[in-house]
Amino acid sequence: MREWRQQAWRVLWRTLLGFVVCSLVLVLLLRVVPVFGSMVMVERKVQSWIAGESLDIRHQWQPWQRLSDHAKLAVIAAEDQRFPLHHGFDFAEMRRAWEASRNGGRLRGASTISQQTAKNLFLWTGRSWVRKGLEAWFTLLIEALWPKQRILEVYLNIVEWDSGVFGLEAASRHYFGVAADQLSEAQASRLAAILPDPRGRDAARPGPQVERRSAWIRQQMRNLGGTGYLERL
Repeated sequence: MREWRQQAWRVLWRTLLGFVVCSLVLVLLLRVVPVFGSMVMVERKVQSWIAGESLDIRHQWQPWQRLSDHAKLAVIAAEDQRFPLHHGFDFAEMRRAWEASRNGGRLRGASTISQQTAKNLFLWTGRSWVRKGLEAWFTLLIEALWPKQRILEVYLNIVEWDSGVFGLEAASRHYFGVAADQLSEAQASRLAAILPDPRGRDAARPGPQVERRSAWIRQQMRNLGGTGYLERL
């Protein structure tokens, strides 16, 4: 029995070591090469196959220089205003969300752009402690091994903006018929406004809720100091 336990521990440690090494190599590789897909894209495709439906994945990688500065700032203003300052986790925002829920409010998410990048790129959707643990691990890795600019670049290129529409280039053409570097401030704020529910909201034909949120985002963009804020990345 003792020998069996020792063998099991060896297998476990080797498995964990292999996972750590493989994840380190993968994250280092994706620091420099374009990202042409994500686990969420794979998940959506598999879901469509299971449902017997057809789903075309629209996605085109664009480098940092060909992504609208308005969109970069709009996403930060909407999702994670302390993005340049934290190390992957915004504990102040987590505390506020927890306190609001304790006072009877709805428990809202407090995920940072780094966490969302890790989740969309490497993991599946849904909620479980296993997925949250892996999300924390990959968040720490990309924060340690990628500059902030790279994290935001990858996020903008893989985030879901409609059914089968992934990344800023595909979203810009899908909703507004323009390239990712041609988005206006208003268009960028509308795209950022639908991110909490990208398959249930429309940036091209926004309802009152999206319009209110996009106006709030534009005000936050001005409060942050405009696109000059991006120099902090």
